[in-house]
Amino acid sequence: MKRFFAIVLFVLLLAGTAFSLEFSADTVMTGRGMKTTGKIYFSGERFRMDMTSPRPMTTITRLDKKVVWSIMPEEKMYMEIPFNPKREPMVKGKVQGEISRKLLGKEEVDGHPAKKYLVTYKSGGEKTQIYQWIATDINFPVKTEAVDGSWTQEYKNIKLGHQPDSLFKVPAGYRKFQMPGGMHFPMR
Repeated sequence: MKRFFAIVLFVLLLAGTAFSLEFSADTVMTGRGMKTTGKIYFSGERFRMDMTSPRPMTTITRLDKKVVWSIMPEEKMYMEIPFNPKREPMVKGKVQGEISRKLLGKEEVDGHPAKKYLVTYKSGGEKTQIYQWIATDINFPVKTEAVDGSWTQEYKNIKLGHQPDSLFKVPAGYRKFQMPGGMHFPMR
């Protein structure tokens, strides 16, 4: 479960430039010998990620409501986690803590012309570097990868267009789950 929330935070990190876009896409994340696949939907300040592996799970982030819902379809339950908008992962198109961004060249990623960057940012007092491919036709990071190759995240089959409001709501009939003792996962 903790790894899943780390993935959600990472997706939000990449989604900062998507606020003006509406689209759906397949998402593929690899790392530590695991492959996580799913579907992602963006509509303004609303994001949804349906993860199909390793087990079905949905996360709906509503920046407009300052909340993240983690939905467990097999159990018909969901958890509600507060989202602090003061700690958004992207600020004016830059990664939080970004120190530098160096253009490395141009490549095509899943049919989109993209600029490949080496991004250096500071997180938890540590400098980290990632490669990021920004699709120039939609101004969105379609691929991000650790410099050491330990993980990759890609959006594929991007389909621009309106996303139904129903995608960004907790399904009817789901019951709210509270962590024992009021514990919750720290979401930004």
